[in-house]
Amino acid sequence: MIEETETIEEFLTRCSADVEEAIRKAAAAEILPRFRRLAEHEVDQKSGPHDLVTDADRLAELRLTEDLGALLPGSVVVGEEAVHANPATYEALRGDAPVWIVDPVDGTRQFVHGDDGFCTLVALAHRGVVIASWTYAAARDQLATAVRGQGAFLDGERLFAGPPEPGRDLVVATSHPDFTTDEQKRALRALGTDGVAPRPCGSAGLEYLAVARGELDAVAFDWEAAWDHAAGLLLVEEAGGAHLTLAGEPFRVAGGNALPFTAARDATTARRLSDLLRTAV
Repeated sequence: MIEETETIEEFLTRCSADVEEAIRKAAAAEILPRFRRLAEHEVDQKSGPHDLVTDADRLAELRLTEDLGALLPGSVVVGEEAVHANPATYEALRGDAPVWIVDPVDGTRQFVHGDDGFCTLVALAHRGVVIASWTYAAARDQLATAVRGQGAFLDGERLFAGPPEPGRDLVVATSHPDFTTDEQKRALRALGTDGVAPRPCGSAGLEYLAVARGELDAVAFDWEAAWDHAAGLLLVEEAGGAHLTLAGEPFRVAGGNALPFTAARDATTARRLSDLLRTAV
């Protein structure tokens, strides 16, 4: 519980371990028991056959909403499934209360197909600024964390993205074709040029982690859902990377961004890719 005169940063110093425990417990109780054991009635479609939701998504988000809210009274939760049920919930990102941004199962399609490439994403934001993030790949037992100004870590080891290797094609994970319109596909095709090797993304959270680890050069996405991006963008920033929208500005989790945007291992790469994307719009 936050003390009356305590800042959010002080709360994090005192309670980060409690947040981690809440995330691990939600995954252990609601996600991992269903991994590779989903019954047909536990999987539903939302907007279409590629947009899936499972009982694991719903129940893990409910548990995280309760547990995170209890840790930080006065905070609110913006979760993917809650916003799907009531889009007005998203407006909390523009308010004054601290906001937990939650994606209970990022990479639901992978989860449904028995692939371990999924994760739970949690970020804590205040007045549009992401202050802390947690990326938990439960099936791999990997936890990446970041606190603004304090660095990014994977299982306790500091992450440094570093610049790409000179002379090598930039590998860029882009919005998956199944989730893009024809207009968005045209914009992203600008990356199909000499020196760049685009590929479809999997779990956005794990792609961001790969950038922070220096295993992937960048991502380029054309949707704004804060639960997909908030945790990973802070992770990339704190590992030394950068992110830019088509307006040449950092991505804003509260929305209103010029899309597509990119997040990369370093600022030079982010500018190069943003310039390429701008030529197609």
